[in-house]
Amino acid sequence: MESLWKDADADVALGRMGFDHGDDLALRVYSSRLIGGNPDLVLHGGGNCSVKSSTLDLHDRPLEVIRVKATGHDLATIEASDFSALKLEGLRDLGKLDSLSDDAMLNQIRSMLLDYRAPTPSIETLLHAFLPDKFVDHTHADAALVFGNRPEGYEELRALFDVDVGLLPWIMPGFPLALAVAAFREENPDSIGLILHKHGVFSWGPDAKTSYQRMIHIVDRIENEIARRLEGTQLFADVPDYPQSSIRNAAVLIAPALRRFTAVSVKDELKPQRAMIVEWRPSTEAMAVAEDPSSCDLFWTTSPLTADHAIRTKSAYVLCNADEEELVKVIADYQMGYIEYFQEASLARESSATIVDTYPRIIIVKGAGLFALGKTKHDAIIAADIAEHTLRGKLQARALSSYEGLSPAEIFDMEYWSLQRSKLDTGEEPVLSRQIALVTGAAGAIGRAVCRILLERGAHVFMTDLPGESLDAALQEMREKFPEWQVSSAGMDVTDEALVKRGFEECLLVYGGIDTLVMNAGIAHVSSIVDMDVADWDRVHLVNETGTLLCLREAARWMKLQRMGGQIILNASKNVPSPGADFAAYSASKAGAVQLAKVAALELAEYGILVNMIHADGVFEDEASGKSSGLWDEVGPERMKKRGQSEEEMREYYKKRNLLGISVDARHVAEAVAFFAERRTPTTGAALTVDGGHLTTFYR
Repeated sequence: MESLWKDADADVALGRMGFDHGDDLALRVYSSRLIGGNPDLVLHGGGNCSVKSSTLDLHDRPLEVIRVKATGHDLATIEASDFSALKLEGLRDLGKLDSLSDDAMLNQIRSMLLDYRAPTPSIETLLHAFLPDKFVDHTHADAALVFGNRPEGYEELRALFDVDVGLLPWIMPGFPLALAVAAFREENPDSIGLILHKHGVFSWGPDAKTSYQRMIHIVDRIENEIARRLEGTQLFADVPDYPQSSIRNAAVLIAPALRRFTAVSVKDELKPQRAMIVEWRPSTEAMAVAEDPSSCDLFWTTSPLTADHAIRTKSAYVLCNADEEELVKVIADYQMGYIEYFQEASLARESSATIVDTYPRIIIVKGAGLFALGKTKHDAIIAADIAEHTLRGKLQARALSSYEGLSPAEIFDMEYWSLQRSKLDTGEEPVLSRQIALVTGAAGAIGRAVCRILLERGAHVFMTDLPGESLDAALQEMREKFPEWQVSSAGMDVTDEALVKRGFEECLLVYGGIDTLVMNAGIAHVSSIVDMDVADWDRVHLVNETGTLLCLREAARWMKLQRMGGQIILNASKNVPSPGADFAAYSASKAGAVQLAKVAALELAEYGILVNMIHADGVFEDEASGKSSGLWDEVGPERMKKRGQSEEEMREYYKKRNLLGISVDARHVAEAVAFFAERRTPTTGAALTVDGGHLTTFYR
């Protein structure tokens, strides 16, 4: 492992942050990002860093402070505001105590914050505070875990280093660990760092560069020893030459099955089950582990590389063939094993903890790869990243001798530690959390508004439209407002049977399934019947009617296989109940689409799949983005010419002709979509008008 510190980059960080936050914190952010950017040191919120400095209190008196990384924050992208400032003297006074409960520790830590609004600092804040050094770094370096998680690992780590690097046996994070590390530091004033067995590495120094480079030195020493011992060793089994199409096809079937088998029912029978989101990784390492018969014991019965990973991946991984019956069995076996683990560990620890869901987080399937599950795509990505490091790490440990992690009871201590689980507490889940929505025509005005509101409500959105700049821009717009992992896209022509099939499959591969389909793609054409060109008629019907059929068919297929219900929403038109002159092709094609939706409502009700329609009128653009309506871009000029109106006059005409005298916005249509997507009422086969009110569109 090489140091990535560059004095020029450090100077840039000083220039960017030093004036506002001070040089100490600017360099703390810089070196923290160097650590966080190396996945062999920390992954997704793991590790923590601190810096001690001084400030002035309200009376302009000097005040010693420590700034510690906020718990759960990611070192790779950390900012100055992600370090919580605390009164150092008050924290150090706690070191005089003989004991301190977790609740009391957390209360004392929060009472020392300079700003009550600051995020809760790392659960290892006291460890950082008790050390005398200005800068302190802590990682979960893979190398230390690989080398240490073996029967002889502790003694061999001790032999690997001189007295300048200490070694402590596993101690649960919190007050006891903080005292133990402080005692070691006091007894070893010349030490540069410390390894906590089966947990991680600490380094310290008078400045950010020294502490960081000491961390690299310690980890590099272990990495070199591992590389020396494993030179020429083949870690992974040979993988058959599976065709890429075979791997992809297996994943397309496995992902929705996993969501179904690990879904949690809810009390409200109208609401969909709380299914998880899937991250699929057909990596060479995962494929190889699936081929190795000895992998089952290694990944089924042993604990994680570090107990910190337990809240993300749990301990055991599921390994199986790409067979649905086998998948059902191994997940059931997993659940029984997890319940047994919880009962035994909680009894041994006299714990009053409540069991979390009993489902696995990592499933490795022969011929398909690794599947990770999470409440969000972000959670699933974190679990997958940790799992990939675990695959290599455990195989390295086994190749060195054998793998031996923490005991089940020790893992339980961390997995069910309230301070650890608080990292996952994001409050009440949004109404559409864990739901996956595919939207056609997503690059248009209404399409963008629909995607935006579904994302606001917590759904994962898969945007589809004709490939090109418009779809790319729509995706970029959503990702500027929402997390990148929450929204994806694929070019899809709804008139092309093969492309529709592939588009839906891409959604399954990205997120694991589909819960909501919003059929928004559509085109228009202005012509009287007498002047109608059959080619134009066919073109409009192909998009609006045949496109609806193809998307309905594909959604129904996957939703039935998922067996978790679903929502299908058709953006029809006010022209269905109330057609307009010179709009025959559009009106007829939309009417045909509505009939398809009604038949689908009849056919799919027994599967819990609701099919509903929206009749909107006079939507000229998406106000939030300024994107104009493609329909009005096409028909507006002809309408204005025929009526002798300007664009402003045409807009006013449509506003005044509805009973409420209002402009209908794209957001209004999106709200109607959300109403159906959220299943607020037990309704299927229904049509909701969003047109300001027209007598001709009244319920009949």
